[in-house]
Parts: sequence; structure tokens; C-alpha cells
Amino acid sequence: MSESAKTMPASQTLVPRGKLYRAAIVGAGSLKGKEVAEVLNERNFPAADIRLLDDDEAMGRLEAMGDEISFIQRVRAEQFENVDFTFFASDQDSTRRSWKDARDAGSAIIDLSSVLENEPGATVRSLWIERERGQVAPPELQPGPCVTAHPVAVTLALLLLRAKKAGGVRRAVATIFEPASEHGQRGMDELHQQTVNLLSFQPLPKDVFDAQVAFNMIARYGPKSQPTIDSIETRVLRHFRKIVAEEATAPSLFVLQAPIFHSHALTVFLEMEGSVDIPYLTKTLAGDHVTIASEDDFPSNVSSAGQADIQLALKADPAQPNGVWLWAAVDNLRVSAVTAVECAESMTATRPTGKIQ
Repeated sequence: MSESAKTMPASQTLVPRGKLYRAAIVGAGSLKGKEVAEVLNERNFPAADIRLLDDDEAMGRLEAMGDEISFIQRVRAEQFENVDFTFFASDQDSTRRSWKDARDAGSAIIDLSSVLENEPGATVRSLWIERERGQVAPPELQPGPCVTAHPVAVTLALLLLRAKKAGGVRRAVATIFEPASEHGQRGMDELHQQTVNLLSFQPLPKDVFDAQVAFNMIARYGPKSQPTIDSIETRVLRHFRKIVAEEATAPSLFVLQAPIFHSHALTVFLEMEGSVDIPYLTKTLAGDHVTIASEDDFPSNVSSAGQADIQLALKADPAQPNGVWLWAAVDNLRVSAVTAVECAESMTATRPTGKIQ
């Protein structure tokens, strides 16, 4: 990492050969924003300049971009000039305030906040699932907002599409354990502070969840908390149906807020049409983006953190010869960021030269 901060104005950035695009991350100081920046760097996304944008609270903060350091700047309409791709990784209100400025400046929109689903031309996408179905969406000359599919919807879609290849799936039931990081840094901080306060017999902060989440498992937040757990379940199912279409049966879902910081964990019961051949089903489920855990390394929130793959274990149901249990763990932030960057990569075909002059 270089010792000096990157202060060169965007208009004076030296463009390496092959670096055709400019990108912006709105919510660059958020958990998802930092993850998007990291994935862009890891995948060598062909961007000569990545603008880090956020609200006043994060403005001026230094963030690493590969081996350089950049300042987070305030979100303003002029920041989107000559930007090819804008990632909206902040909360829904922030996306609502500024996404039209990016669109009107000619930028492609990648929405990680899921607030733009109902905008004209918007599509919910997961390249993992499109490739699994063999139906990668063709590039559009003027694409609408690309909304990244919920990481649990992606996980369930991939597993159920593959399970179908091993025999008909009669029924699927999933319980989802929600991490605090789905509520951003504020959710992480509140879980941490609740834990500290409980151990010291102090009142609990409840600004985010409006309920006790430390050392607790809940199926409802307090009435002041948004989004509700019911709305999370609804969004997962809606995204599942949009990315899978009619190729797999939608599962029954139950979401619980767990006292965990990172990564979704989920248990899925599959009732198959016939007796389950565990070795064959295991082989069918394995592949791109799915890692089958060994007996000594069972999936967990901790083991999945920082990993792009879904970690998976299978267990036969002794009471149901047609039943099998799946236990999976997936880094919610990493999968969301990978989905967003892959969406942008798929859209580069419509921008062969970018906006860099």
C-alpha cells in the first residue's frame, strides 16, 4: 500500500492501457461499499478511476483501493459526470436521493439496496444463477437499474436448481439465520454494545432492532425497526422467483434474527420424489460457488466469512427416507458484492470504449 493518499483529480488521472471505465461507489464507507471496492480490486475490474462517495458522516475518511488510498467525498450530482458504473451500496434512502443523478449523467446503475426493483427497466440479477440456468441475459444498449439478488435467494436458487437434477424436489423448507451486518455498521455496533451492556448490567441500546438481539433469537423486531423480518422473507422469495422463474419450486421460509455479526446460516429440508442417495446428491450439489464441507470442517458463520463460495453439508433424515437436511453458511456481504461486480462486468459489452477521453 502506498504511503501517500491519492489526491489527483479524476480529470487528471493517468489511464493505464486497457483501463476503459470510471466507476463510483455510493456508500463507500458502508460494509457493502467496502466489500464492493475489495471485489473490484480482486477481479481487476477495468476501471481507471473509482470514486468513493458517501454522506457527510463518512466524508474525508481514507479508504484503501488496491495498493492506493482514496478520500471519501460527498455525494453530489457532478460526481457522476463521466462515470460508467455506479454501485449503490448504502441504505435505501441514500439510493433514492441520488440514483437519478447518476442515471441522468449516463451511468449504469447497480443497486445493492434493493430499492429500485420497481423502476422501469429494472432487473433483479445473479450471474451465478443465470449461468446455472444457461440463460445469461443479453446486454442492453440502455439497461435499467440492475438490482443484485438477495444472497439468500442466490444460495437457495443454486442449491434447489442443482438438487432438481438429482431427482424431483417435492418440497423445500428453509430457516434463515440473519446476521447483524445485514443492517450495516449500525446493526453490528448495536449487537456489540448490547452484548457489552448485558454483561455489565446496563440498559440496552435498541435504535436499530428495537429489541434485544444479544444472547437472543427473535422472529420479530420491535415496532420501530425497519425493515421488518416479514419484509425480509418477502424480498428473499421475490428475488428467488425472479432469478429462477419456473425452474425450481419456491421454498417455504422462516427468518430469525440471530446474535451473530457476519454471514447467513441456513438449514434447508428437502423432500425428494424418491429415496435420497446422499453421495449422488452431494456430487450434484457441488461445483462452482458451492464447497462441500468435510467432517472435520463443518460450515459455520466464522468459516464462511470472507469466502465467496457457499459452504455446505448434508445429513440424511433418519425418519424420512425421501428427506435430506442441508446446512449452509454464506458470507452475505461478499456474495452481494460479487453479484454486483459481475453485473457490471456483464454490462461492459454495451460500453466498449467507456467515457474516458
